[in-house]
Amino acid sequence: MNMATRDYPAGDLRVSDADRDRALRELSEAFQTGRLTAGEFNERSGQALGARTGRELTVLLADLPHDRAGADATARRQARHQLARWIVVCPSAAAATSLAALAVINAFSRAAPEHYNRALAREILARMGLKVAIPPPPPAPGFDWAGTITPAAIAVLLLTVIIVVLRVDRASRRELRTPAH
Repeated sequence: MNMATRDYPAGDLRVSDADRDRALRELSEAFQTGRLTAGEFNERSGQALGARTGRELTVLLADLPHDRAGADATARRQARHQLARWIVVCPSAAAATSLAALAVINAFSRAAPEHYNRALAREILARMGLKVAIPPPPPAPGFDWAGTITPAAIAVLLLTVIIVVLRVDRASRRELRTPAH
């Protein structure tokens, strides 16, 4: 097999950690598609981790087909998944932060005195030339539960979505690192 087809350093040139990782990914793909047995995969993986030159890596992969299109498609799919995670996590985090801040503000803010609101309403209506009877205030104005609990509940739901997305991402990355037996 041509040494340059896998883009590893030629001959006795030293390989990098990234080259070893790429060789491990190729071995893992070959194992997952049934081209290698578990024993062969373990043996070759150990050799790939200990490889120092490009020749050592290409010898490990010489009898395996090299599907650059498949590797590129896998890389593109992983990039799309990464982008999708960021599209979910970032706006959710921003919305959760905003809603949590709104809930805190509503919880600790004091409403304007009722007589001030009534006087302001009368003044505005008088300037418009309207005379409207303003109903009396409720017996005991209280805490704004809806304005506090609703944004807080939505913020908690968004945080739950973020946690689930990040855990699924973490599990899928772990699954990619450990081959199925």
